[in-house]
Amino acid sequence: MEEEKVILVTPKDEPIGLMPKIEAHEKAVLHRAFSVFVINSKNELMLQQRAFEKYHSPGLWTNTCCSHQRYQEGNIEAGTRRLKEEMGFETDLEYLFNFIYKAPFDNGLTEHELDHVMLGRYENKPKINPKEVASWKWMHIDKIYVDLINNTENYTAWFAIIFERFYNHLKDQI
Repeated sequence: MEEEKVILVTPKDEPIGLMPKIEAHEKAVLHRAFSVFVINSKNELMLQQRAFEKYHSPGLWTNTCCSHQRYQEGNIEAGTRRLKEEMGFETDLEYLFNFIYKAPFDNGLTEHELDHVMLGRYENKPKINPKEVASWKWMHIDKIYVDLINNTENYTAWFAIIFERFYNHLKDQI
C-alpha cells in the first residue's frame, strides 16, 4: 500500500508539492486539510472519539471527521469520502470557511494545516469504523462550548481551535 501524501500549500492555499503525511507532521510543514461538522435539527453536533490506536490524539473527542485531501481531490469530495470511511454515512456538505493553525503534540509531531471547514446535516446514527473511531455521541453546541472551556484536555487540539469559529458561524445562522 502506498504511503499517504498530503498537499503542501502556501498560506493562500496554493499547492506547492506533495509530502508523506508523517514527514509533513514531523517537519511541521503547512499542508491542506479539512474538518467536517455534522449537526442535527436539535443543534447537536456529532462528535467522534478518535480510535485509541491513532498515532496522535488517541481517545480524544473531536468533530465528526477530518483528514487530508488527496491529490486533485476537491474539499467537498474529500469530506464526503472521509465521512463515509470513518462514520459510515453520506450527507450533503456545505463549505463554510478555512483558516491556518499550528498545534504541536507530545509525541514530537505537529499539525500545521490550512483547514477547510464543512457542515453537514444528519439525523440518524452512524456506522462507525472501529479502526478510526472508538465512539461517538450527539452533543448540543452550547454544551460543547462550555465543556471545551472546562475540559479542554478531552478534545483534540484542532477541535478546540476550530470550534469557537464554527460556533460563532452557526450562531449567526440560527
